[in-house]
Amino acid sequence: MLSVSWWEQGLSLLLAVFIGCVIGIERERKNRPAGMRTHVLVCVGASIIAIMESLMIADTITLNMNNASTGIAISYGRISAQVISGIGFLGAGTIFISQKKIAGLTTAASLWNVACLGLAVGMGYYTISIAGCAIVIITLSLLQRLVRVNSVKHVEIKFIHRVETIAFINDYFQTIGVRVLDIDFHVENKGKYNLYTNIYTLDMQGKTTYKDIVNKLSEYANIQGIRTRNT
Repeated sequence: MLSVSWWEQGLSLLLAVFIGCVIGIERERKNRPAGMRTHVLVCVGASIIAIMESLMIADTITLNMNNASTGIAISYGRISAQVISGIGFLGAGTIFISQKKIAGLTTAASLWNVACLGLAVGMGYYTISIAGCAIVIITLSLLQRLVRVNSVKHVEIKFIHRVETIAFINDYFQTIGVRVLDIDFHVENKGKYNLYTNIYTLDMQGKTTYKDIVNKLSEYANIQGIRTRNT
C-alpha cells in the first residue's frame, strides 16, 4: 500500500481499533495488567507508523518520478522495526514477579502481537491482520482448554499421626489420578507428638487443580498445615 487514500487510512485506523479492542477485552476479562485501552492504543499507534511510512515511500517515489536527477532513496521498514523493538519496554512493564512467580508474560506477548497487527493494518494487509487477530484470540481464550498440558506442582503438607495420615494422602492422590513423582520430608519434635512435613512433587493430570487438593486435604483433622510451593 504505497499510495494511501484518505478512506484507506481511516479504514486502517478503524480496523486497528477493532483488533486492539477485541484482544484487549479478552485480557481485561482476566484482570491482566494491560487491558482494552492499552491494546487499542498500541495497535493504533503501530498502524499510524505503518501508514506514515507508506506515505513517505509514496512521496519519495513521486519525487523521483517527477525529477529523475534527485535519486532520493528510502529504506523501507526501518521505522516499523523500531516499533517492534520499542514495544518491548511496554511489554516489560506488564511482567511482574511475586513470591518467585512470574506473571504477565502472556499479556506482554499479546501487546507485541497487537503492535505487529497494527503495522500490518497500517500497511494495508487487511486479510493477514484479521487472520492474525483471530489466531491471537483463539490462542488466548481457547488453546489452553483444547490442549491440556500436565504440569508438575509442589505441595507442602504438615501433619501428625504419620501412618494413617500418609495412607489417607496416598489414597486421595490415587483417587484423583495425581501421580507423586518425589517426596521430600522432615520431622520436628513438638514434645507430645512429632510434626511431619512432606513436600510432594505432583504430576497434575485431568481436571484436578491446586485449589481442589488444598481444600480437600485441609479438611482432614490430622493435617496441621498445607501450602503450595514453587520449588
